[in-house]
Amino acid sequence: MSSEVPLDFLTVRRLVGRRLQLVLAHFILTTALVSTPAPMAGLRAEVKTLPLPRFVSLKASSANLRVGPGTGYDIQWIMTRPGIPLEIYQQYGNWRRVRDWEGTTGWIFGPLLSGHRTGIVAPWTKNNVALRNKPTINGRITAWLEPRVRVKLTRCDGKWCAVALGETSGFVKQTDLWGVYPDESL
Repeated sequence: MSSEVPLDFLTVRRLVGRRLQLVLAHFILTTALVSTPAPMAGLRAEVKTLPLPRFVSLKASSANLRVGPGTGYDIQWIMTRPGIPLEIYQQYGNWRRVRDWEGTTGWIFGPLLSGHRTGIVAPWTKNNVALRNKPTINGRITAWLEPRVRVKLTRCDGKWCAVALGETSGFVKQTDLWGVYPDESL
């Protein structure tokens, strides 16, 4: 009888060992499959870190601007103008520290922002800004834009930006816009 006890023990030990090996192999394969991005047409997914500072626009129709990066922080402003340009100059997780053209700063939840670029026409002046039909100083003036008017930025070459405002479109000197950096190309 004493010979049967070690045999059962050895049998159980082998079975448990094999099952443990199978479970471990299954775990490793599952983890590898879950953590490896699926290839798209032979390309590997890459996580890109966007530069700071950078401009974005407000996507939400209402967004809380907080004193810190989280819902536990007090709300200092409620932003209610979708499409306004904001400059991100700090990040923490999904939170972005932003500033508007008036210098108001605070933290906003990242998914409430959009990569669609907009600009504010010369908020630092009282003078109207020329909208031209060509990206040159000699281009014909098609309209005068008042300061603090929001425009959609179509493209910028570092000197001029193609902008749209409703049905009207044209070119504005890049230095007359808040929402794009001097010499930045879009």
